[in-house]
Amino acid sequence: MEITSLNNDLVKETVKLQQKKYRTEKFLLEGYKAIEEAFNAGIKIDYAFVLSEKAEEYAFLGDKIILTNEPVLKKISTTDSAPDAVAVGYKKVYDKSYLKNAEKVVLLENIKDLGNLGTILRTSVAFGADAVVLYGESVDLYNPKCVRASVGNLWKIPVVEIKNFAELKQMFGGFERIATLPRTNNHLKSFDVKLPCVVMFGSEADGLSDELINWATNSVKIEMASTVESLNLSVSCAVVLYKLFV
Repeated sequence: MEITSLNNDLVKETVKLQQKKYRTEKFLLEGYKAIEEAFNAGIKIDYAFVLSEKAEEYAFLGDKIILTNEPVLKKISTTDSAPDAVAVGYKKVYDKSYLKNAEKVVLLENIKDLGNLGTILRTSVAFGADAVVLYGESVDLYNPKCVRASVGNLWKIPVVEIKNFAELKQMFGGFERIATLPRTNNHLKSFDVKLPCVVMFGSEADGLSDELINWATNSVKIEMASTVESLNLSVSCAVVLYKLFV
């Protein structure tokens, strides 16, 4: 199959996936690495627009391939320069009951930066987290920028969304709940973690809410030079998770 017209209906439908409101079931995968990682992780691919001269490289997609040209790829892609291929995949949905058997959970509250979220997912996989919880009003996990920033690790760790505090309390009532704070007497260097635990991080702008701070059973801070006010959120996550989980 080949589609080279910018006015094709399927091209128009694919462009819609650049907007969150249309990503209810499907999302965009841009470039070879993202598509290959998703495919190998069992993500169901609906179809993939592939530059005609690159078709052999994407042979693993079989009959999902739609041959196309650079103008079409530029239209459906969200990157500055069009990739060789853009695929449409189905979201991976995790059952929240999985969390009951998890021992090392990362909770992110009201995360607003897509790059940070993607990087934290990558970090969580690297340092052995069992799951990531998005609590409150966080950015869209399947935004193309977040998908790219996770570098394929989005498919390697369960990610669930919880918006209700009552549900959060029910899910993690028996866990050690560690609030990461800028001011506490508990230094990371000498902190001993008890499992199962959920390590809670807030947004860079606002930090953790009072609700989660009051719910925490423990707290920890990264000791650093007094001349530095704070670290980037994804860097803080990497430092804390390495110390607590590895």
